[in-house]
Amino acid sequence: MTAKPLALVTGAAQGIGYACAEALAENGYQLVLCDINAEGVAEAASTLGGDTVSMVCDMGDTDAISAMFDAIERDHGPVTALVNNAGIAAPGDFLDTTLEQFRQVIDVNLIGTFAALQRAARTMVENKIQGSIVNMSSINAVVAIPSIAAYCSSKGGVMQLTKASALALAPHNIRVNAVGPGSIDTAMMAGVNANPEAMKMVMSRTPLKRVGKAQEIANVVAFLTSDKASYVTGETIYVDGGRLGMNYTC
Repeated sequence: MTAKPLALVTGAAQGIGYACAEALAENGYQLVLCDINAEGVAEAASTLGGDTVSMVCDMGDTDAISAMFDAIERDHGPVTALVNNAGIAAPGDFLDTTLEQFRQVIDVNLIGTFAALQRAARTMVENKIQGSIVNMSSINAVVAIPSIAAYCSSKGGVMQLTKASALALAPHNIRVNAVGPGSIDTAMMAGVNANPEAMKMVMSRTPLKRVGKAQEIANVVAFLTSDKASYVTGETIYVDGGRLGMNYTC
């Protein structure tokens, strides 16, 4: 009996990360879920059931990321698909944002993504695995919001990291892509959902006139980690209800 391919999903305790885990499980992957929220990620793994494994990892700590991969490879084998989903926003006034706050977002969203991507890729190359890596970018890699400058900067970096790493890893038949969500119904958007004026503004810039679902992001991630996307690498697919195509609101 052939062993299942192994997928690691970061930031998988809830929201988009958990939805990605569900979609990959449906595609036949064995799953390792990681999150800084120990209780949440353990519950997520339990809900998915089967041979799903949960691990606690702070994606802003590169030593912890390295140790996590060591443990996964020792106990479960090499990762063949990586979903770099973990991220934070830390909103605040631009002029009041401290360097420490800015670095914290960059550490998790960009440096953590790089560290996990590189670590997974090294093992894939060593084991001649034609793997797939999907990074979570955002429409804020292209458009900006002044109250989340660090987040916008980090996601722009993820977009370019995706392109550069795809070129570097193409000779090894390792594909690297990204998904850029728009307004998605997750905990990060809870404040907007509860504010009618804020929601009205979101809808004014969303041609499909609704927020997206986590599962709609997960469906694209599942596609990119499957053989159906075998000729796709270095791309960011924006799942945003048409937001980036708009040049004005009325």
